[in-house]
Amino acid sequence: MGAMVNPFTGTGYDIVALTAAINKLPNLYGRLEELGLFPVDGVTTTSVTVEQLNGTLNIVRSRPRGAAADKAIADKRGLRVFAVPHIPLDDVIQPEEIQDVRAFGSASALETQGNVIARKLQKCKNMLDQTLEYLRMGALKGIILDADVSTIYNLYTEFGISAKTVYFDLADEDTEVIEKCLEVTRHIESHLFGERMTGIRSLVSPEFFDALTTHVKVQEAFKYFQNMQQVPGKDYRKGFLYGGIVWEEYSAVWTDKDANSRKAITAELGHAFPEGTGETFKTVVAPGNFMETVNTVGQLYYAKQEPRKFNQGLDIHTEMNALPICLRPEVLVKVSTAASA
Repeated sequence: MGAMVNPFTGTGYDIVALTAAINKLPNLYGRLEELGLFPVDGVTTTSVTVEQLNGTLNIVRSRPRGAAADKAIADKRGLRVFAVPHIPLDDVIQPEEIQDVRAFGSASALETQGNVIARKLQKCKNMLDQTLEYLRMGALKGIILDADVSTIYNLYTEFGISAKTVYFDLADEDTEVIEKCLEVTRHIESHLFGERMTGIRSLVSPEFFDALTTHVKVQEAFKYFQNMQQVPGKDYRKGFLYGGIVWEEYSAVWTDKDANSRKAITAELGHAFPEGTGETFKTVVAPGNFMETVNTVGQLYYAKQEPRKFNQGLDIHTEMNALPICLRPEVLVKVSTAASA
């Protein structure tokens, strides 16, 4: 067979076409992407400076040399530099994956190099998508974790902000659940600091959802909610509005490279946050780790390839340089079925 080259350009192994190809592939982010909480904000540096004022964090943008700087806020309490996590993922194409192999779904057509690369890119992108969902879930909790559960950034300790937990005490039939809901909504409303929102949502564990919807003072409202839907096959675990909060079961489970699985939300817990905000949540995206991308505006995904020794295949490199962050950590509320800590 001939030399293995980039089928998206016909010649060479440049980053532009392959990066464009991976960015055009279907997204599989997960629920947090569907909710549109963390819009992507590309920057030209590998780190961002964040300042704190009255519990609100603001990204200080880089400027071209000689350009006017941002105005400093006289009473700001903290200034920190956050490195954007670099997340690389590699794969390889061997000649035997193409030679004399029928194309997938075909009875006769031979496999093409382009099809193999496209499948490899989709596989890598799917893994990066799930990693992004994992990081965004951490940002919703105020504690961004790495795949090994080590802490990348704890926004509370970084800036001395107190985390808020509301204990619903759902094992007690006398608990006024509506009052607990109001405690959550009032806390979020009072800490928006001028930011807008369209509502409040709480992603909760299956255990929390069951305890909430079967509580004696909530179950009638949940039955009414179910009856009002009148949609065959409707999943009632999404969109239950009660006490000014949209309650949604979030049961994602992630598995690391060592086959260790962990739930997105610990049993009996949940995490409430405002929706429809303008500047509260962001996904800061840095340039790729390539000479070609130095000082350029970051893209969410990058992909590149190069031939192996003696042209015995292709090494495929993909990467994501992303930091999902909540710029108002005080609006994040942990909810618990427990009576107290």
